[in-house]
Amino acid sequence: MVMSPLTLNLDAVHLTNEQFYQLCQNNRELKFERTVNGELIVMAPTGGETGNRNFKLIQQLANWADSDGTGIGFDSSTCFNLPNGADRSPDAAWIPLEKWNSLTPEEQKKFPPICPDFVIELRSPSDALKPLQEKMQEYIDNGTRLGWLINRKDRQVEIYRQGQPKEVLESPMTLFGEDVLFNFILNLESIW
Repeated sequence: MVMSPLTLNLDAVHLTNEQFYQLCQNNRELKFERTVNGELIVMAPTGGETGNRNFKLIQQLANWADSDGTGIGFDSSTCFNLPNGADRSPDAAWIPLEKWNSLTPEEQKKFPPICPDFVIELRSPSDALKPLQEKMQEYIDNGTRLGWLINRKDRQVEIYRQGQPKEVLESPMTLFGEDVLFNFILNLESIW
């Protein structure tokens, strides 16, 4: 069953970044995102199978990031305040160290006002595809250099790159980090 996250229209309420952060801190049992239009999105938790597959994605990215040392990775709990004003939480993300270190300690502690250079979204069985595709395009429009939308249901990967049309791969067994994540290879065998 495909479900959409709960979206609250807050036209009459304009939350500042600090108020949004406090709302999230006061409701830690919920996961929120905020659109560029100020709509509040309440994200549903994933099931066990999707949670396990996301764990395996993050594990591979974390292992590479630790050995590479040129940047740091993030899990799906991290909310980024994008340049367009939206607050988004990719399933996995990576930022080069020099970009991360340009933030103040306070900015690093809260929702970093930065767009990751690399993001992964893993489609859950309950996720509608179109909103995920729109979210991927939003990352690219805000500065993400490489993004992977992994659609387990259809065994497809959509690859998003700056200045290029999206590429769709059918049942790939590996993905390459290209010039963004140099020498990173994601093994999809345990993800499918």
